[in-house]
Amino acid sequence: MAEDSTATEPRALTVDVAALTDLLDGAYADVRRSVRDLLPAYASVLEDAETMPRAEFRERVKEVVLEIAESGAAARGFPPEYGGGGDIGASIAAFETLAYGDLSVLVKVGVQFGLFGGALLQLGTQRHHDAYLADVVSGRLLGCFAMTETGHGSNVQALGTVASYDPATAEFVVTTPTEQAGKDYIGNAAAHARVAVVFAQLEVAGERHGVHALVIPLRDEAGATLPGVRIGDDGAKMGLNGVDNGRIWFDGVRVPREALLNRFADVTEAGEYVSDIESPGRRFFTMLGTLVQGRVSVGAAGVSAAKVALTIAVRYALQRRQFETGTGDEGEEQLLLDYGLHQRRLLPRVARTYALHFAQQVLASRLHDVFSGITPDEESRRLLESRAAGTKALSTWLATDVVQECREACGGAGYLAVNRFAALKADTDVFTTFEGDNHVLLQLVGKGLLTDYASDFSDLDQLGMVKFVAGLAVDTVLERTRVHKLFEQIRDVLPGGSDDWHTDSGLRDPSYHLAMFRFREEHRIGGAARRLKRGVDAGMNPGEVFSRVQDHVISAARAHVERLVLEAFVEQVEALEDGDLKLTLNALCDLYALGEIERDAAWFIEHGRLSDQRSKAITREVGDLCRRIRPVARELVDGFAVPVALLRAPALIGGES
Repeated sequence: MAEDSTATEPRALTVDVAALTDLLDGAYADVRRSVRDLLPAYASVLEDAETMPRAEFRERVKEVVLEIAESGAAARGFPPEYGGGGDIGASIAAFETLAYGDLSVLVKVGVQFGLFGGALLQLGTQRHHDAYLADVVSGRLLGCFAMTETGHGSNVQALGTVASYDPATAEFVVTTPTEQAGKDYIGNAAAHARVAVVFAQLEVAGERHGVHALVIPLRDEAGATLPGVRIGDDGAKMGLNGVDNGRIWFDGVRVPREALLNRFADVTEAGEYVSDIESPGRRFFTMLGTLVQGRVSVGAAGVSAAKVALTIAVRYALQRRQFETGTGDEGEEQLLLDYGLHQRRLLPRVARTYALHFAQQVLASRLHDVFSGITPDEESRRLLESRAAGTKALSTWLATDVVQECREACGGAGYLAVNRFAALKADTDVFTTFEGDNHVLLQLVGKGLLTDYASDFSDLDQLGMVKFVAGLAVDTVLERTRVHKLFEQIRDVLPGGSDDWHTDSGLRDPSYHLAMFRFREEHRIGGAARRLKRGVDAGMNPGEVFSRVQDHVISAARAHVERLVLEAFVEQVEALEDGDLKLTLNALCDLYALGEIERDAAWFIEHGRLSDQRSKAITREVGDLCRRIRPVARELVDGFAVPVALLRAPALIGGES
């Protein structure tokens, strides 16, 4: 139970930074430390990004990626027999920590080892593993992941590239039928990839079997483009210009039958399509589900970018003075972080970053368990996919928000490129749209909530989902989501019971916070279901119904993920032994929860869960918590353990350690 807000003199907070870092590092502390020790050697890449011509910087980034490959830091998730570490959880921890450094390096590592290598590992079979993985892990073979097309990004099922089987030669013929079907924005494609994992519509004996992946060579060992392959350069981007994004077109390129990544489906030499998964929809979603590690990794990188920005901004606010206030020595200006407004700008974002960090740890643990065979059941996999999609959305939106606010909080100095905010803004902006547009990802989460991952979930498109929900009672929808049961349990233990819990419970009671988050989630899921059902019952076209209710579906999904984030934070705090660290994180968790309730106060008031008086009390409480956390603000960002060389903010924090 958190402290009661009526305490007259709450105990002062203190933080042991080393203990805090150990907690944040979690089960993979050794992995994270080894990457942090590795990164300062490449701090100069942050400057190279601004001073080198684009082509030269791409080569510099490639060199760093190859050196990281040689260190083994990028191979932790691959099987030991191919040079990896055999530990998926360790690979996520390493990638998350690499995000403290230059993000072009990070993304190129992600393309090579996460997307390209991950597709070979998860979609291929022994023949592909033996042929490619050792060279991928070592960096001897650079590749790319060619899914997105100019005309199709999020709608992967409608990709235009075609791979037709020719039984006369036992080959697939890969063709780009239109310019819009060209592969686009493909990392590693413009300059360095020799091989691509290409997603295409599989056609056998004139019949389409949906999107499948094939291994297709692009260049020879000398770097020359192979016959039938055309490659273009996407050119300069808003950021990440050390990554050579490009376009690829195929003109009747022939690859052997064995090029098909055949873990879930195959084509016999005689030209028969075979798969153990009968349903095309379920087969497609099963295939994509194996690639969920990319979304987990991008979300982790977003949280790390937020940590870098907050470390710079908080340190700056603890040494920059502005205006005399009469509270200190005469003539002395006040530190920025002593101003209530500055605390309000930065400290709730510190709290939110901690919350997403712990949520990310839970997600990474679930990923490890599912892909290591500890929890191999279908339900665990579905829940993982949903949680990964939602957490990725919130974590990358966190990065965008935090980087911008921290830049503004550093004034004009924050606008100088030398202080890294320019790079952080430019390089993280795309995180909200790659590995899935955030709104589309939340739509997938909402679809799962409304159907509860029904047995035919994979076959339900948007129209099918509308019809499915319209056929259920709203109470049934809520029961299927589990949140209803959780809400009832938490409401039963609150002071005042079911009628007065929103007025009598202590503001810093985590049960109150959880009840508010769960009520919001339940109400929004029920509201979306009611709207879907009402539209269909009124005879509207299901497509029109979904279009009108889409914002409610996404709102329900966001409330669901925010509840999961709060639960992760609360559970982490409750698991700590009593002491200074628990006291501090308790206050930080309170700040996160109350800050989120304050941000959505209008909704809670509108739906009868918050009175005007209590809303004002929450606002006062958020201010009090900011003032209470202010003395340990430096320790809280130091706990992130971002190497000083990677902060690269000499005009803001100088050379302080």
